[in-house]
Amino acid sequence: MIIDLPFVADLTDLPLTQALQHKLDNKTKPLGALGRLEQLALRLGQIQGTESPMLQAPQMLVCAGDHGLAAKGVSAYPSDVTWQMVENFLAGGAAVSVLARQHGLQLTVADCGVAREVPARDVVPGAPRLVHCRVAAGTQDASVGPAMTEAQCAQALRNGMDIVRAMPGNALLLGEMGIGNTSVASLLLARLAGVPLAECTGAGTGLDAAGIARKQAVLEQALAANAGATQPLEALAALGGFEVATLTGAVLQAAAERRVIVVDGFITCAAVLVAARLAPAVLQRCVFAHRSGERGHGHMLQALQAQPLLDLGLRLGEGSGAALAWPLLESACRVLREMASFQAAGVDGAMR
Repeated sequence: MIIDLPFVADLTDLPLTQALQHKLDNKTKPLGALGRLEQLALRLGQIQGTESPMLQAPQMLVCAGDHGLAAKGVSAYPSDVTWQMVENFLAGGAAVSVLARQHGLQLTVADCGVAREVPARDVVPGAPRLVHCRVAAGTQDASVGPAMTEAQCAQALRNGMDIVRAMPGNALLLGEMGIGNTSVASLLLARLAGVPLAECTGAGTGLDAAGIARKQAVLEQALAANAGATQPLEALAALGGFEVATLTGAVLQAAAERRVIVVDGFITCAAVLVAARLAPAVLQRCVFAHRSGERGHGHMLQALQAQPLLDLGLRLGEGSGAALAWPLLESACRVLREMASFQAAGVDGAMR
């Protein structure tokens, strides 16, 4: 596959890390008393390369696409739900729409390859906005051959990079929509991380035990039909979806621009998995929002060596978990910037 991917530099900076840790240790609190929030503050300072990180103009990107695999009954819902939910995002009625409004996140929905094209609409300042970057009207059935051609996968990657280049701010929150895309995440986890498919395959949108067994059988066919696709971009083209490929490009571009990347659930983690296999330093820019209720997500987080912020049993997708975790990032930055040191506050440091 011929595509120029952005360079993602290693962020390792021992003097900065030591300075950040010293600053945290000298806040008016016992050592480590803010627990994981201190680890988060350290990560945000490392990403931004400063002892006083600040989050600006956060962008929620929800990528949508349909999947040929859906016709094989791998989901409890029909493919029509994809475009219907995209309309719901744009109308402001979906969970991610509500949470984005609550937390001041600009919501962008990208039609990466929804089977029924989502019509354009007038741009309203502050409202969810639609980006058309359709590669095709859904992928092919991966159980009988590659879901995408190499050219289609490359175009989706470029689309994701272009979307991020045009966005303001220094933080990108990831979301997705696509009936059948837990199957894509399961396939990519099995192929790129070597996790047994049975451990990767869950209920998705709500399959019962018989439905999960049927889904696993279809996914086994997909792995067999694309047995030669073992490298990251080959696997993405053969097994992935247009929305996952677009998110992968977005992640690579955001990482190259040193943006904070807030990763939602199982499917967005699959995009990060591909990106990290291409550029390992991507993971230095990532904050993992939550551990979802989807069976394979724990294995995905383990493969990414990620420790999520929340564990609420969510399995909605859309970017909902990323939006829920967002206030923790804002709090972590404020602790670094605004919380007094013992010296500044005139407090006896012996309390440490």
